[in-house]
Amino acid sequence: NGNAGFQQVLERLESDPVCQRLSLKSFLILPFQRITRLKLLLQNILKRTPPESEEEVQATQAYDALEKLIKDCNENVQRMKSTEELIYLSQKIEFECKIFPLISQSRRLVKCGELTELDFNNLSPKWKVTTRPIYLHLFNDCLLLSRPKE
Repeated sequence: NGNAGFQQVLERLESDPVCQRLSLKSFLILPFQRITRLKLLLQNILKRTPPESEEEVQATQAYDALEKLIKDCNENVQRMKSTEELIYLSQKIEFECKIFPLISQSRRLVKCGELTELDFNNLSPKWKVTTRPIYLHLFNDCLLLSRPKE
């Protein structure tokens, strides 16, 4: 998004009839779609092969290898999504001191959300309750509380 030259070339390529008006994203997703189609094809082949034949053994081995490949792909996609969340969060959060590195290979965001902090003022004769929003970010290895800039 930050590179205007790249955006112009990308728009020109995506509008080319050879690309059939498909976006770059669709070309990047295409190999994953083909892998899942191969799995369906192998399932159908296994249904039609004679039991305990050499073809069944080979098709089963291919199916198992494909299943492992799909599992690895899904795990890598989840890992990349988690890293993207951390990058996005680190751009939004401003630390007073940069002692805490938010982006780490082993760290992932488990849950985040807004909470309301209640502050009871005991100094006044009447109990006065003030509220302000705070955000909770639960990672697999730590808990981070933040509040919006005032």
